[in-house]
Amino acid sequence: MDDSSSTVETPTHSLSLCTRLAYSVGHILNDLCASMWFSYLLVYLHYVLQFNNNTAGILMLTGQIADGVATPFVGIESDKIDNFWLCRYGRRKTWHLLGTICVLVSFPFLFSKCFGCSEAHEGAQLVYYAAFIIIFQFGWASVQISHLSLIPDLTPVSSERVELNSLRYAFTVASNISVYVITWVFLGAGSTDKDHYLTPSDAPLFRNITLTVLGVGFLFSVTFHIFVKEKKPQTHPQTASDEVDFDLDHLTHLTWKEWFREPQFYQIGLLYMGTRLYVNLSQVYTPLYLQDSLKLETQSIAIIPLVIYVSGFLSSLFVTFINRKLGSKVTYLFGVSSAIGASVWLYFGRGDLYRYREVYAVAVLIGIGGSTMLVTSLSITSDLIGKNTSSGAFVFGAMSFLDKLSNGLAVLIIQDVHPYGAVKTASGIINMSWCLLVVVQLSLPSSCLLHCPVLP
Repeated sequence: MDDSSSTVETPTHSLSLCTRLAYSVGHILNDLCASMWFSYLLVYLHYVLQFNNNTAGILMLTGQIADGVATPFVGIESDKIDNFWLCRYGRRKTWHLLGTICVLVSFPFLFSKCFGCSEAHEGAQLVYYAAFIIIFQFGWASVQISHLSLIPDLTPVSSERVELNSLRYAFTVASNISVYVITWVFLGAGSTDKDHYLTPSDAPLFRNITLTVLGVGFLFSVTFHIFVKEKKPQTHPQTASDEVDFDLDHLTHLTWKEWFREPQFYQIGLLYMGTRLYVNLSQVYTPLYLQDSLKLETQSIAIIPLVIYVSGFLSSLFVTFINRKLGSKVTYLFGVSSAIGASVWLYFGRGDLYRYREVYAVAVLIGIGGSTMLVTSLSITSDLIGKNTSSGAFVFGAMSFLDKLSNGLAVLIIQDVHPYGAVKTASGIINMSWCLLVVVQLSLPSSCLLHCPVLP
């Protein structure tokens, strides 16, 4: 008897290298803008526009809420099969294209002074910036959800899904690195002015940085749309590599409403939310921490984040291998341990040795922890979807909703409890945010992993 009749051959790839690489660069525009948003928006609002803490926090929360509301909406709508002429381009790629346009037309206004109202009351400028933030976040959510939900549609091979997530995150890290290098160049690499801090006169620098990153992101978005061909919605035949621990195979076509009856949907949602809290809050408050608490020169807001993302990029290259050898649980817990170690070290760090030397080691740990947790949590989410690709966008949208809402509320709370201005209270703000991160990593992700079945 032929053994091949009783076993299923496990494919390693169903996509060409060109398609995998083209898919991986399809989120670069979003990644570049997100890096600017999380790393420099609060810095820009505080030091260039000189907004107070509450106004800056409200604008950040407005963006997170707009993104959070848009993600499940985009998820539900992009899961629909529509015969409208534009949707024939591909249900995922149509939303990706729409989101790209919204991002390109709105984002430049966020890092430019208010046109015709730069001297207006802060409340009036808040409305002006909030309008562009909402348009930007809708576009950003459209690109993110459509891009993520393409993974289960493109390939049924679980290991290849992990690889796509790893490649996607590698380019995310590379995008962040690019932003910090560009920022470093514009702020004056090699400058000997150690006492220079950001002021309203630096507004043109941020405008030029924004236009540069948008140009780069636009080119990669075009590459994605040219070389990635979206398949028609279908149910993939299961292969040996599709065998996951999730007991959802009895419902091959879960609707978005039916997901709310699955306990694992909530468990993995909390896992993803905890991961994003760590990654995003680290990105938001690191520049403020460097400028105000450590009193480092302006270039540090580019150099230290650059170290974070270089280490994250390098570690992301090994996540797929570690995941295959040790499993998702061990891989994620390794990331959690690195993240907690960085947070504790940062909280207790003191003195010139820490300020000028040890802070780089902390940055490396932050990069490794954030990268490992993010790639693994995205892969776990893809495996949760499994063969339920018809509602995959909704799942990613719901996860993103938790992410955006929790991050927006966290920033608003941190900003609101320090009403006297960022400069005087930055140390307290940073310490509070790092304490929050440690609590999150010790509770949500760890408890979810204990009760949540994931890939072996």
